[in-house]
Amino acid sequence: MQATRRTVLLGGVAATLSAPGFRARAAAPLQGLKGLGQPVEILEDHWGVPHVRAQSIPDAFFADGYLIARDRLWELDFGHRQSLGRLAEVFGPTFVPSDTANRLVLFRGDAERELAAFPQLTQDCARAYVAGINARIAEVIATPALQPPEFGIFAATPLHWNVLDLIRIRAEVTGNTRTEIRRARLAARGALAYDALITPLEPVHDLRVPDGLDTAAISEADLGLFGVLQAPLPRHDIRAAADDGTRRRNEGSNAWVIAPSRTATGRPILANDPHLSFGVPGPRHVIHLTAPGLDVIGGGGAGMPGVMQGHNATIAFGRTNFHIDQEDLFILRTKAADPLLYAHQGGWKRMEQVETRIAVRGEAERVVSLFYSVHGPIVSRDPARNRATSVSATWLAPGANGLLANIGINLAHDWPSFRQALRVHTSPTNFTYADTSGNIGWQAAGGLPRRAPGHDGLMPAPGDGRYDWQGLQPLEALPSSFNPARGWFGTSNEMNLPTDYPVEERRVSFEWRDGFRHERVAQVLDATPRATLADSVALQHDTFSVLALQMVRLLPDVPPDLAAEAAVLKAWNGRVDASSAAAALYEVWWTRLERALHALIIPAALHDLLPGPVNATVQLSLFQSPDARFGADPVSARNRMLVEQFREAVQELRKRLGPLPAAWRWGALHTITLRHPLASVPAIAAAFPTVGGPSARSGGDPYTVMARWYSPQTGGTDAYATTGGASYLMVCDVGDWDRSLYLNFPGQSADPKSPHYADFLPVWLRGAMQPLSFSTRNVDAATVRRMTLRPEDRP
Repeated sequence: MQATRRTVLLGGVAATLSAPGFRARAAAPLQGLKGLGQPVEILEDHWGVPHVRAQSIPDAFFADGYLIARDRLWELDFGHRQSLGRLAEVFGPTFVPSDTANRLVLFRGDAERELAAFPQLTQDCARAYVAGINARIAEVIATPALQPPEFGIFAATPLHWNVLDLIRIRAEVTGNTRTEIRRARLAARGALAYDALITPLEPVHDLRVPDGLDTAAISEADLGLFGVLQAPLPRHDIRAAADDGTRRRNEGSNAWVIAPSRTATGRPILANDPHLSFGVPGPRHVIHLTAPGLDVIGGGGAGMPGVMQGHNATIAFGRTNFHIDQEDLFILRTKAADPLLYAHQGGWKRMEQVETRIAVRGEAERVVSLFYSVHGPIVSRDPARNRATSVSATWLAPGANGLLANIGINLAHDWPSFRQALRVHTSPTNFTYADTSGNIGWQAAGGLPRRAPGHDGLMPAPGDGRYDWQGLQPLEALPSSFNPARGWFGTSNEMNLPTDYPVEERRVSFEWRDGFRHERVAQVLDATPRATLADSVALQHDTFSVLALQMVRLLPDVPPDLAAEAAVLKAWNGRVDASSAAAALYEVWWTRLERALHALIIPAALHDLLPGPVNATVQLSLFQSPDARFGADPVSARNRMLVEQFREAVQELRKRLGPLPAAWRWGALHTITLRHPLASVPAIAAAFPTVGGPSARSGGDPYTVMARWYSPQTGGTDAYATTGGASYLMVCDVGDWDRSLYLNFPGQSADPKSPHYADFLPVWLRGAMQPLSFSTRNVDAATVRRMTLRPEDRP
C-alpha cells in the first residue's frame, strides 16, 4: 500500500545501532544534537523498535528523524536525492533523465506560505524532524565509521535536508496515464473494446474518445518524462529488469475495523496489512513517539514524519489504496513558427521555460530546460509535429501534501479531528478508524479533480481549454461511513463506491482491483458475530482462494494418465498453503490458462498494447460462460483448453518438483529471496548477504487475503518466487492497547551486522504476531537497551 517511486530501485537499505554488541554503531555520540530542545530518552526492545520519551512533541519528532536516519540513512538519502533530482551527481549520466523528470514535478509555488498554512505545532514538528535527520547526518560526516557501507562504496555523502523539501517534494505517480495512452492507441486501431478485457471499468461506464482528440497521433512518446517517473530506475551502470506490471497490478492492502457490538471484548478491533514490494529492509519502520500530548505507535516510512499505520492513546488508524484518477494528459497544439506557443481558449499562450543545472558525476554539469503550461508540467515536446503533452496532477495543487499529513493524523483524538487531518492528504487512500469510545469509521481521502464536462480522465484530452480542470473537490465529495449498521467495514482495494454515490458527476475512478480478497474478508467477518484478535490475525494469514475453487469446479474429465493429479486438485480445500501439492498444481495451471486465454482472445496485432494478462475477474467469467470467442462450440473448446493446460501444468511440475504429486509443495516454488537492490555491484553483493532463500517458503497468491504475489511473466526458475505482499501487519485492540499485535518483515535494519537485519523472517513466515507494547509498564518490561539524546551545550 502506497509505496512511493523510491522503492522502484531501493526496497530499502539501511544501517542501524540498535542492539547490544553492535560495535560498529555503538560508539555514536548521542549529545550535542543541534535542533533538539531537551534530552530525549529512547528505550529499545529486542526487535530494535525504539520507544521515544520526549518532553515536548517537536522533540519527539526530532527523535523520529534522528532514528530513521540512524536506521535507514542510505534508503532515506537515496529517496531524497531521487525526489529532488540529484541522483546523477552520485551515479552518473544514466540518471539525468530521472533527475530531469523529478525536478519537473517539484512544487513551484510559495513553499514558505504552504508550510505556514499548517498549524504551528505541525510546522514545529516538521522542522524538528528535519533537524533530527540533519543531526544524524552531521554525526556520520564527522565520524565516517558510522556511515552505512553504501556511502563508502559509491563515494557519496548524504544530503542535508531543508524543511521546505517536505513541501516541494510532491510526486506521487498513482494515476492511469499509461492506460490513457493505451486506450487512445486502441481507439486508433478500432480496437477499443479489447481494453475492457485487461482493465474493466467499474461502475459500468460508456468509454468515449474526447471530442477533438486525434487518436492516430498518440504514441508512447507522449508520456515523455512522465513515463520516466513511472519506469524502473537504472541500477547504477546496469539497467533494471523490465517492469512486467506485477507491482502496479498488486500493490494494495487489506484493512478492516470491527465495532464493539461484534467483538468478544466489547472493544473495537482494527486490522491492517499494507501490500508492497518486499525489500531489505521492509517498507515500514516501527516507532513509538511519546511526549505530553502525544503517544503514538506503529509503522512509518523513511522521509515521512510520524506513523502511517498505528494508534495513539484514543484512536487507531489504518489505510489501503483507494482509487482516484489523479492525473490527466493534455495534448497541446504548438505553433510551427514558434513551438513555445500553444493553442488555448482561442488564442496562443507561451510555455513557461525554466532552466535547471544538473550535476553529473564524471562530467560537466548539464543545463536542462523545463517547460510548463496552464495545465502543469510539459512532459514531452515534438516541434516537428507541432505537438506537446502536459500533465495535470492533483498532488501539484496548492494545499496538497503527501509528507506532512501523518503529523495531524498522529495528533488526532476523535473522528472530526481525524477527518480534518486528512484534508491535506495527497495520495488516494481508504482510511479506517476506531476509537476508545467505541466508534468505527471509513473516510476515502486524496486529491479529487473537478473535470470539465465530457472528460472522464480515461484518455488524453485536447489541451485547447475545453477540458481544463476546474480545481479540486473537497474531502466531503469522497465517500465515508461512520458506525455502519453492518457492524464492520473492510477494504481490499475493490470498487467500494456506495450504490448511491454520484459516479458520473464526481468521476473518482473507473479502475479498481479485483474483489476476491474483499469477498473473502466479508465472508469471514459476516460469519463471526463475536470476533477476537486471533480471528483477525487468522484472517490476515488466510490463504483460502475464492477464485481458485471456482476454477477447479470447471475442470472437466481428464484422460486416465492425468487422473491422479486431477484427483489431487478436486479434493483440494482451496487453501493456497505452502505445504499444499494441490495449490502448486492450481497456481501453475492458472498461470498457463492466463497465457492461453490471452493468446485466444487478444489478436496478435494488439499484443504490443495488451501484453496481458487478462483481468482475473474477466477471465473467470469467460471460463464460466464461454462465448463465440472460443469458437463454434464454446463449451467444448473451453474444456479442451482447461485439459490441455492442465496437462502442461502437470508436466511442468514433474520437471520442477519430481514425478510424484505427493512430493509437490507450493512453497517449494513460492520462495522468498531478498537481495540488496544493487547486488549487481560486486562490492554491494559482498557486503550484504541474501535474506531468505529456498527454505523460506510461502503460501498465498495475489488473490488470497494473505496476498503474496509472483511474476510468472519472467519465466525461468524464479517464475513463482514471492515478490511482494504484506510485510507490516497490525491488529489493534482499541482501548486495551498492550494486547495489540504486529509483524515487520524482514526487520528494522538493512545492516548485515545488526541482529535486526532479518530477525523477523522466521516469525513472519510462521505468522507469529508479536506484542506491540504501548503502556509505560509494558515498554519498560520489554526494554533491552536505553540511550539518551542530548541537545547542544548540555551536559
